[in-house]
Amino acid sequence: MDPSFAPYIAVALIILLMAFGAPVFAALALSGAVGIVLVEDFAFLMTRLKSISYSTTAVYTLTIIPLFILMGSFAHHAQVGKKLFDVASRWVGHLPGGLAMAAILTSAGFAATSGSSVATAATVGSVAIPEMKKAGYQGSLSAGAVAAGGVLGVLIPPSVLLIFYAALTETSAGKMLVAGFLPGLLTAIMFMVGIYFIARRGDMRHAVTPRASWGEAVRETGKAWQVMVLFIVVMGGIYLGLVTPTEAGAVGAFVALIMLLMHRPSWPGMLGRIVASFRSTIDTTVMILFTMIGAAVFSYFLTLIQVPNQLAELVVGSGLPPYFIVAMLLLVFVPLGMFLDAFSMMVITIPIMFPTIQSLGFDPIWFGILAVKMCEIGLITPPVGLNCYVIAGIDRETPLPQIFRGALWFVLLEVITIMILFAFPIITTILPNWMGS
Repeated sequence: MDPSFAPYIAVALIILLMAFGAPVFAALALSGAVGIVLVEDFAFLMTRLKSISYSTTAVYTLTIIPLFILMGSFAHHAQVGKKLFDVASRWVGHLPGGLAMAAILTSAGFAATSGSSVATAATVGSVAIPEMKKAGYQGSLSAGAVAAGGVLGVLIPPSVLLIFYAALTETSAGKMLVAGFLPGLLTAIMFMVGIYFIARRGDMRHAVTPRASWGEAVRETGKAWQVMVLFIVVMGGIYLGLVTPTEAGAVGAFVALIMLLMHRPSWPGMLGRIVASFRSTIDTTVMILFTMIGAAVFSYFLTLIQVPNQLAELVVGSGLPPYFIVAMLLLVFVPLGMFLDAFSMMVITIPIMFPTIQSLGFDPIWFGILAVKMCEIGLITPPVGLNCYVIAGIDRETPLPQIFRGALWFVLLEVITIMILFAFPIITTILPNWMGS
């Protein structure tokens, strides 16, 4: 078949398979396989399949993914989220929307111990939503704030999605992790400012908790020592060059296990908690690796017919302003985010977009953070909005449409944050550049 027609058939097949409920990895793999057969033959496909799955997943950098997930799971069972919320509510609970702000701070803190958005939303939601409801918060704001706070889990290091991007683009994993810190902090600040102005309207301005004294707030802050220890062990070690990202993940998981074993309230059923942590780690890791294999097959098909290179040449020769081109590429994530999870979006788009970003001379780390930010929006927008579904499972009293409505405020705040990061790349690149080579 003429290679120019094959991509249309493959893309149509992806849409058809997903419409019938096929998993994303299966839709990508089957469509890529059909495309390869169309332009080559079945024997060529079988030869390629012998090596693709191994070469895609047997990557040393990827070993950090289960380690970060395991660290977050141990931290969850050690009730790190509950302690963080108690500390955060002492500092900001007296402000309009203070408990929602505390949920954002807790999400940011827990994100520093876990690389998962869903884990962050579930952990913080189970702690913060009952407290906000008790204080008289509207269900849409409380649920929306926690769903939005969960997205910090894929940006604030250690982040599994940042490692995923680094593996797809062969970018430094350590620099990608460090690059997520300031954008994550900026996102948390933007969310808190937005909550303050939202909560000042109507009865919400009265839903506050008693103000804690400075002494009490400082004393309570000591409860957050676990987060500080894990963050220093993982990110401090990477930034100072003492350990590689993979070694940092292993050390972090071990330290989190020690914290869980030292947590007296968790002693009853301790073995079950440890087993559950390993099981959830295996489930998530296998899902990510299968997605990568499916994407690798499809990406190989695109590379075979030179779609990424042709697109890069077309874009570079178009004469359009480079920043306009990047903006258009980022907008592609908006419709994809309505139907796909973050990992699926990454594996579909990055192999196609990355050659264009390289040919335009943009920093791959800067673009990676922007791409992750666009994936964040998909986590809180309908109809897929995974974080909103997680919160709906925790907060049975608030209907799902109301949760999505509450999260829309934070979509607007995400867009403003992305515009700031787009206009000022130094926010993203300053820390990785300080790391040197």
